[in-house]
Amino acid sequence: MNLILFEAAEINQPLATTDRRAAHILDVLRRKVGDTFDAGVINGPRGKGTVRSRAADHLSLHFTWDDAPPRPLEPITLIVGLPRPQTARDILRDATTLGASALHFVCTENSERSYAQSTLWSSGEWRRHVVTGAEQAFDTRIPDVTFDSDLDGVLSAGSGSAVRLALDNYEAPVRFGDATIIQGTGCVIAVGGERGWSAADRDALRIQGFSLVHLGPRVLRTETAVIAALTLIRAKLGLM
Repeated sequence: MNLILFEAAEINQPLATTDRRAAHILDVLRRKVGDTFDAGVINGPRGKGTVRSRAADHLSLHFTWDDAPPRPLEPITLIVGLPRPQTARDILRDATTLGASALHFVCTENSERSYAQSTLWSSGEWRRHVVTGAEQAFDTRIPDVTFDSDLDGVLSAGSGSAVRLALDNYEAPVRFGDATIIQGTGCVIAVGGERGWSAADRDALRIQGFSLVHLGPRVLRTETAVIAALTLIRAKLGLM
């Protein structure tokens, strides 16, 4: 991890030596008492943490924070047909690293609905993966995440004046690269699950103003398509 993140309620508490962050501080960064490391508060400031003392079962830490608040995320919303849990884990981490501001995992006509019962969602494990993605990106901000809605419910919520694009292998008439994305207007990108969109899903997307676009003739895995789409969006926005 490039930035070690803490919940706001953890800042004044000892950090158990069994915590993965303590292990990283001691074993990877090799910090000793008096040494500093890069730290941040989730959705809050960045700064420096200092190892104040070390006991057998915990570290005592002290933090100093930068004055400048974190920059807001570009309004990039990702809608994904609910995939198998391991694929969702990859998307949660990597989409966060690439700066998605919201992630909506939705049940579509072709979804395997049992995936929604995974402990990834029911135990709250999903949050760990977005935090890991933010730590990799050296950012404190994590996206809003939902996983208990169907496609129609998320689409009906609207997204203002944002550009709406849906990846599709079958009926998309234009390349993703030809889409116009203007900084500040926001973008919503919809990616089908492992079985793609159904005809009804495509109709629902079109009704809500989505343009069908493709990433070329090669069929990509869901997690690969997500990374490719977010990379192209960031490039169009001049962010990379």
